[in-house]
Amino acid sequence: MASILSETSVAFELKGEMSMFSVLRLMDPDLQRVESELTHQVSKAPAFFQDMPVVIDLEPLAGATECPDFGSLRELLDRNGLVTLGVRNGNAHQQAAARHVGLALLKARKTTTPPPKDPDQRGETAAKAPPRPKNRLITRPVRSGQQLYAADGDLVIAAPVSAGSELLADGCIHVYGPLRGRALAGVNGDTSARIFCQRLEAELVAIAGRYRTSEDLDPNLKGRPVQICLEEDRLTVSPI
Repeated sequence: MASILSETSVAFELKGEMSMFSVLRLMDPDLQRVESELTHQVSKAPAFFQDMPVVIDLEPLAGATECPDFGSLRELLDRNGLVTLGVRNGNAHQQAAARHVGLALLKARKTTTPPPKDPDQRGETAAKAPPRPKNRLITRPVRSGQQLYAADGDLVIAAPVSAGSELLADGCIHVYGPLRGRALAGVNGDTSARIFCQRLEAELVAIAGRYRTSEDLDPNLKGRPVQICLEEDRLTVSPI
């Protein structure tokens, strides 16, 4: 039977892409504590955590002699619907234990920019205009089950947002109408991102991974115009 593939075709392509995932910073190797707190968090927004890709960050435990039971930790995350991608940071002993159970070792993201090589390059760099944000404007109502994402910019919704929908943006989210469903700004780690809406009725709001569910929101702010931001790494909601 002749192959339907041509001689020049390939079986796969390997590409590098920017993917969104959450980071679980492990502060304590005691899995009983982790299970108790994780179960409580997931119970407040189970749909939000379902199939969420997670990287375990061991930086808080790098100086500790204890090593988490990574096999049990991965099973714990699996039971709660999270998908473990691997670990990053930690000491050599912790990394070896993670690899022993088949977890990948990921490099920590570096944000430092190398200095220009010469004065001419500095002047050339300064003369360049900053890249223009890729803002996205939506003028139709956002339906239940719909997901909208603004990469490298803000997401602006000039219409109502229905329950069961999801808004994501690398920058800010602006909703000129009722905000229901879930809204996640700064999804690539921008802690300066904000969420603005004319009527807060959201199931969940998040900025750079810090989130609150509807149960955690001040009842006095529900149904009111608000802005949501991070202050000292804590998500705050205030009236406009």
